[in-house]
Amino acid sequence: MMHDIPAAPCPSDRIRIGISSCLLGQQVRYDGNHKHDAFITDTLGAVFDFIAVCPEVAIGMGVPRPPIRLTGDVQAPRAVGVQDPALDVTAALTAYGRRMALELDGISGYIFKGKSPSCGLRRVKVYGGGAPSMQGIGLYAREIVQRRPLLPAEEEGRLGDPVLRENFIARVFAYRRWHALLADGFSVGKLVAFHTAHKLSLMAHGTEYYRALGRLVAEAKSQRPAALCEHYGGEFMAALRRPASRKRHTDVLMHVMGYLKTRLDRGDKAELLELIEAYRVGHVPLIVPITLLKHYFRRFPDEYIAKQVYLNPHPAELMLRNGI
Repeated sequence: MMHDIPAAPCPSDRIRIGISSCLLGQQVRYDGNHKHDAFITDTLGAVFDFIAVCPEVAIGMGVPRPPIRLTGDVQAPRAVGVQDPALDVTAALTAYGRRMALELDGISGYIFKGKSPSCGLRRVKVYGGGAPSMQGIGLYAREIVQRRPLLPAEEEGRLGDPVLRENFIARVFAYRRWHALLADGFSVGKLVAFHTAHKLSLMAHGTEYYRALGRLVAEAKSQRPAALCEHYGGEFMAALRRPASRKRHTDVLMHVMGYLKTRLDRGDKAELLELIEAYRVGHVPLIVPITLLKHYFRRFPDEYIAKQVYLNPHPAELMLRNGI
């Protein structure tokens, strides 16, 4: 199994994201159309560079082309023509996915076209003797995620959910930071600093992850660097895949407020508590208490909080915390 530790891109470069070509408006669908997604191109395009891939075109099927679908065993389906089952592109799509998993070593995430027999990540129809199963995964997408298990991957349709959208983008930036550490030369000291900077973020995803990774770092000097690197990276990205809940965010906000307890007067504390409670019950988005906390930490700097990724996990212009 590949260890998913490809050469990291230079941190000064814009983040690169793999993406299904049709989502950028490229007319590469089987019928010559596209599936342009304005949020992806207009909003995410301001901060990401997209590496567009259409596996069906890449293997020579052309545009327009006969449509294909998955058939047979859900665990090992074949990609065949809808009208002509003799058209079988299973091997070609699989081989191309394996190749691109290696070639796309500079990307920090991937956005796939949902429901596609080549690119769908989940609930792709697999046809058999009766009603189609909804448990399939596109053959190209399967190879990418199996060989790049740490790489943040999502379907465009799920990015319409504010929580899933924020989670995916946060994972992209976290993945980028992790690979920047690897590119700079892994060491126990750098791992400790990385883990410290992400403590509050891990708490928001689950205290069990926070504790488990903390134990791993505490025992770091007794482990071989390569094994430690692989173990921590895998556990770290797995932890972030679990979306942070409103309750866990509230717990982190209260924890962060604790660093201000000797600095704020009674009125300021009451206002902050009121906003955190308003967030907890769903009356205001996360950005509201976060903004007030950042205001107070500008007035009363704290060295530990200043190092935390939690308050600034991704560019503010994406406004991802305005809807969660």
